Amino acid sequence: MHLLNTDSFLLGVIYKLMIAATLSLIIGIERELKKKPVGLKTSLVIATFSCLLTIISIETAYSTPARDDINITMDPLRLAAQIVSGIGFLGAGVILRKGNDSITGLTTAAMIWGAAGIGIAVGAGFYLEAFATVVIVVLGIELIAPFLLKIGPRRLRMREHSLKARVDKDKNINNLLEFMKENEMFIDNIRIRDVLVSETQSLYEVDIKFSALFSTDTISIYHTLHSLPYIQKIEIEIIA
Repeated sequence: MHLLNTDSFLLGVIYKLMIAATLSLIIGIERELKKKPVGLKTSLVIATFSCLLTIISIETAYSTPARDDINITMDPLRLAAQIVSGIGFLGAGVILRKGNDSITGLTTAAMIWGAAGIGIAVGAGFYLEAFATVVIVVLGIELIAPFLLKIGPRRLRMREHSLKARVDKDKNINNLLEFMKENEMFIDNIRIRDVLVSETQSLYEVDIKFSALFSTDTISIYHTLHSLPYIQKIEIEIIA
């Protein structure tokens, strides 16, 4: 009888671990397709081990033998609570701040946290809730968010760019800014510095952070700005 219960317990553990691993693959594939740091392997490891720790936490709390002289009380989800705190170290590792003051990796960090949540939910026996959460998150990222980028409010449909341009005269800086405004490139931040070419000549390098409609092709923006006669050098990058 004891052996039967042990076998049933082991099968239940394996069943939970397999469900957690399978659900984590859905998130991992979504990140992998977008070439993000956290892909299949990372999501699989996080969710599976989180599930294992949750199972251990629950089973330890209920299987610890009671003693007459000591009143032992344990929180069944004590280890699970530590998972949520500890996973923040991994999340912080994928959040990057670039030189143009843009921050990337927030969605990936949230996915790491979510993969841990899947493991905890499955380990605690909330299979349907874990599955529903994965479906909602993936649909939100892949369908709802792109849909809102197409038909949502104007500001939501904007995509940020970073522009570095070199001009020969200071008046051409104003010409560039006016041209960008006329072509619906909304300037968020601007920085200007002198570039010494020789002892008698200096140029002006302009760093501009601007927003343009999501549907606007970045290559078209590049060619449009590069064709301006007073632009000597240009570099453009999509921030978000």
